[in-house]
Amino acid sequence: MAGVRILVVGDPVAAREMGVRLATVGYVEATIAASGAEAVATAARSAPDLILMDAAPGEMDGMAAVDAIRRQHSIPTLFVTTESGPPSPAEPTRAVPRNVLERPFSDRELGLAIELALRRHDAEEAVHELDRFFSASIDLFCFLDFNGYFRRLNPAWETTLGFTLEELMSRPFIEFVHPDDRERTLTQNARVRTGDQAMGFENRYLCKDGSYRWLHWNAASRIAGVIYSVARDVTEQKRAEEERALLTRTLEASLAEVRALQDILPICMYCKQIRDDKDYWHSVESYISRHTNTRFSHGICPSCLATEVEPMLKELEDR
Repeated sequence: MAGVRILVVGDPVAAREMGVRLATVGYVEATIAASGAEAVATAARSAPDLILMDAAPGEMDGMAAVDAIRRQHSIPTLFVTTESGPPSPAEPTRAVPRNVLERPFSDRELGLAIELALRRHDAEEAVHELDRFFSASIDLFCFLDFNGYFRRLNPAWETTLGFTLEELMSRPFIEFVHPDDRERTLTQNARVRTGDQAMGFENRYLCKDGSYRWLHWNAASRIAGVIYSVARDVTEQKRAEEERALLTRTLEASLAEVRALQDILPICMYCKQIRDDKDYWHSVESYISRHTNTRFSHGICPSCLATEVEPMLKELEDR
């Protein structure tokens, strides 16, 4: 109660009396405006937390003043009336205000009516803020009925998939899911309907142009009959992951080829020298001695004895 600023609009005498009653129930910061026009000017200057509108004095009636104020400010209004019932035939038909306090009323009823008007306004502002967030979000929000139809979607759906919201809500949601993903999507949907949650679930949704986009879901059913979900388009992330996976496979294949090439020892087909990694040529004995702990002992194989040594010895004998 303390610190709540109230603008009282009405006949000065009645308004002062109302100010006294407001102080009695704890609302001491009250300002008085004797006309609708004065109420509009005062509201613009002091931005009260609530307007307590009595009869419609002066050149501007109460509803017109409220409309003028609401075009500039979000301020709840409590209307004080003397009679209930529909407006007289002489008055234009208007919507009945939600916050109405009829005379006679006690101080306690006055305090309760003010508190109700303030809390109702806070709740409405919270709903409006949620609606603004719902509409402006780049993520995809939806309410899905247990019958398989979308009940509500935010504009991000139309931006992401290309279908109008009316088109998306006119068909069962499963018709937009990729055929290869439908079985596991329906399985997950059934789990959520029984109280489970979908955390990080992914599937593909049809776009207007016939392509598909990957959606990453979080969903829960807090009220029977409705699933509340938020999804994020992760198509580009999926594409990047696939490109990374392809690059990894290509690199692994190239590395395997390099390893295979390393297992091949280049040797001259004529002199039988071996080429090392620095492109130098070495004899077989030299190369093996450099790269292993092997030591050589020389001998003559039977084949070389017959083809090389014996003809040479015979030639010497013939001389």
